[in-house]
Amino acid sequence: MTHLDRRHRKTRHDAPAGFFEAEAAGLRWLGEAEAHGGARVVRVLDVGPHHIDLERLHPSHPTAAHAEALGLALARTHAAGAPAFGAPPQGWSGDAWIGRQPQSNDPSRTWGVFYAEQRVRPFVRRALDRGHLDAAGARVVDRVCDRLVAGDFDDDRPPARVHGDLWAGNVVFTTDGAVLIDPAAHGGHGLTDVAMLELFGCSGLDRITAAYDEAAGLERGWRDLVPLHQLHPLAVHAASHGPSYAGPLVDAARAFA
Repeated sequence: MTHLDRRHRKTRHDAPAGFFEAEAAGLRWLGEAEAHGGARVVRVLDVGPHHIDLERLHPSHPTAAHAEALGLALARTHAAGAPAFGAPPQGWSGDAWIGRQPQSNDPSRTWGVFYAEQRVRPFVRRALDRGHLDAAGARVVDRVCDRLVAGDFDDDRPPARVHGDLWAGNVVFTTDGAVLIDPAAHGGHGLTDVAMLELFGCSGLDRITAAYDEAAGLERGWRDLVPLHQLHPLAVHAASHGPSYAGPLVDAARAFA
């Protein structure tokens, strides 16, 4: 096997400044938690303005044990913490992205303020501007954002070290267990990662969430808050993928408006 066979290179010649460097910083920051039992993340081998080289992973069929181990490890990654809600990964202070869409990572005083102003409202505005969401639907989501800013959904949990884009495609099951890739890492709320897994589905989801619940010590009724934490990915998709996501976004918001 050659040296290049052992790595996977992602390239993007039109990448905005810092695109791959931000991904590398997020992977390294999340990877720091591995020493304390946190989730495994793909290793960064090299990074530049137009590429990132990662260790090559070999996908395998997920097992129940791997799913349970991921739930436990994810809780430990979150418990590694962050300096503030909205804090960027250590070693990075520039722009941030989810997929190819820009978003900010500015430290905020509360989770609600951060989530409303940096994760939900910007994408709702983009969806509205692009004609993917109508004004009435945007007002429903905006009412929830007002409640978020007011602190109605803040709890006493400290900022968690979250992956930030944890859909099934960013969880690679190998013979050694799950490996996380492509983060939008920041200081946030742990339920955000769980909610995204639930939104788009994942192999062994029930075992993942059960193990996470036990390890993280979630409050009773946490499942009722999952749609709140899904507003961000739904708004992202409404902005980028079109009006088919507008209905689910507004439906999720109505439960909290």
